[in-house]
Amino acid sequence: MNKVLKNILKIAFPVVLGIFILYWVYRDFDFSLAGTALLHDTDWGWMALSLFFGVMSHVFRGWRWRQTLRPLGAHPRAGNCVDAIFISYAANLVLPRVGEVSRCGLLARYDGVSFTKSLGTVVTERIIDGLCILLIAAVTFFLQMPVFVTFFQETGTKIPSLVHLLTSPWFYMVLFSAVGVVVLLYYFTRMLSVFEKVKGAMRNVVEGISSLAAVRNKPLFLFYTLAIWICYFLHFFYTFYCFPFTGHLSLEAGLVMFVGGTFAVIVPTPNGAGPWHFAIITMMMLYGISDTDASIFALIVHGIQTLLVILLGVWGWIHIGLANQKGKG
Repeated sequence: MNKVLKNILKIAFPVVLGIFILYWVYRDFDFSLAGTALLHDTDWGWMALSLFFGVMSHVFRGWRWRQTLRPLGAHPRAGNCVDAIFISYAANLVLPRVGEVSRCGLLARYDGVSFTKSLGTVVTERIIDGLCILLIAAVTFFLQMPVFVTFFQETGTKIPSLVHLLTSPWFYMVLFSAVGVVVLLYYFTRMLSVFEKVKGAMRNVVEGISSLAAVRNKPLFLFYTLAIWICYFLHFFYTFYCFPFTGHLSLEAGLVMFVGGTFAVIVPTPNGAGPWHFAIITMMMLYGISDTDASIFALIVHGIQTLLVILLGVWGWIHIGLANQKGKG
């Protein structure tokens, strides 16, 4: 019963946390305004272009992942790698970060790739992606330092008194988010401890991590990495042109919000729901966008991008099954 309760909490906590933050951010919002904007103000041509880059970011990630598996003697189909990425992102909507495990399981099932070795390559990916976002954040911070300083002040990061801190709603939002990150790290550590009990598992994980050094075509690996992050950025940036109230925002503004949103989704909520909205709305207001318009933007863009993740997950699940069934025949 205790184990069942823990599993329920692992699923329920991220959802409850996301709902709590969303409720706080949108507690006084008129949702009919978002419906009107969706039906009458959204430029679907720009939205389609944004979604195209969202799809391509996953495709490039699947191709890059296949490249890191080859030094391990694994040669999965490119289509299976891409489908596994699609499914993993959809799985993360149910339980944050479970997708990293699920995609390794899919390749083990359909291509016979060692689960623990492929998990090691996923760890490598996360390290590289972490370095990429830190580099992007550092460059953006120096280019737009006044904006970040203002953001920290507006969100209560620099508070002149403890009383003000304890009465600030943003403090509790950040506190709950921090607790969420700690819980995520706890379960990730527990997951690794399970692997330690399996003979040879950690050795395979380490071998998977070290596979990057043996990647044959490193320029291609670099190209895939750049392509992933360019697609991520364009997936977000082109949504500015979908609405009349954000179409004037600059590339620099896009970088600032992209960095803020990327760090916000570290908080373990489904697709960053709640923390992402909070970060984007707050930063948009620093660029002169009204609270209402910023709330409309965040709600519609996040909703459509989440729908894309779901549809790609469904497509990946159907396609990987059919493609491999046909291959067996």
